Amino acid sequence: MSNKRVFIAGHNGMVGSAIARALTAQGGVELIARGRQELNLISQADVTAFFESANIDEVYLAAAKVGGIHANNTYPAQFIYENLMIEANIINAAHVAGVQKLLFLGSSCIYPKMAEQPMSEQALLTGVLEPTNEPYAIAKIAGIKLCESYNREYGRDYRSVMPTNLYGQNDNFHPDNSHVIPALMRRIHEAKVNNAKEVVVWGSGKPMREFLHVDDMAAASVFVMGLNDTTYQAHTQPMLSHINVGTGEDCAIRELAETLQKVIGYKGKLTFDASKPDGTPRKLMDVNRLKALGWQYEIKLEQGLAATYEWFMANQGNYRK
Repeated sequence: MSNKRVFIAGHNGMVGSAIARALTAQGGVELIARGRQELNLISQADVTAFFESANIDEVYLAAAKVGGIHANNTYPAQFIYENLMIEANIINAAHVAGVQKLLFLGSSCIYPKMAEQPMSEQALLTGVLEPTNEPYAIAKIAGIKLCESYNREYGRDYRSVMPTNLYGQNDNFHPDNSHVIPALMRRIHEAKVNNAKEVVVWGSGKPMREFLHVDDMAAASVFVMGLNDTTYQAHTQPMLSHINVGTGEDCAIRELAETLQKVIGYKGKLTFDASKPDGTPRKLMDVNRLKALGWQYEIKLEQGLAATYEWFMANQGNYRK
């Protein structure tokens, strides 16, 4: 029996590369990947031609234009346009080429700014979105609805998973554009290397955040893709089909910073600058739907941070002194 031909859109990113590792470990799969120079996902003609010739069996749609608050605020048109085009091109081309199974990866920002905590799948489209990333969120919501619409009209099996805050190998450690874990990890590491007496952390340290290691996200993605139709449909609805992926647990930013300090071995002081914005007080995912389907996360935060720091040290040579 020949291996399944699986296309991972966004295979070089943090999540896409983790899915590639998970599928390789599982075996029975021939991974199909195309870099940006080989395939322009924003071009409908290019994506259609690729699917016509590549004979794909399954798709993991992990490609997206992503960024932090600053990037989302500065380039809202790029964020909504590029993400809409990527997902529309891939989902439609997959359908036209007869691909029956696809998994779309979204984001927890799809939920309303004032959503009740923890945020359940039912909160989708019940309120106003966070203004700073509304264009990105709208694109991700459209991706969910594209999958559901092709399922309803054409009988496809296109599923969606919504991850919480992810971290791990292949994260972005840029000093200005990275998310909280890689940003703090780099700053505390550099403070250690330079024997700095303190590290200033933005905000009061009180906001609560949930973090999931990217290898757990990849495992959950493969798990959801592999569910039989009967089990999947018993726990979802045709027009409310997406599945939250997270730990169902959160911690204060202060606790996160202190754990990073321990993992890195920094002996200086952490100072919290309460004059800087805290953001939303809490963002926690309700993961009961995924638990009921039979999956739970495995990598505890300190363990995951230690593994991520080890990777950072081995792969970010420019930061080592």
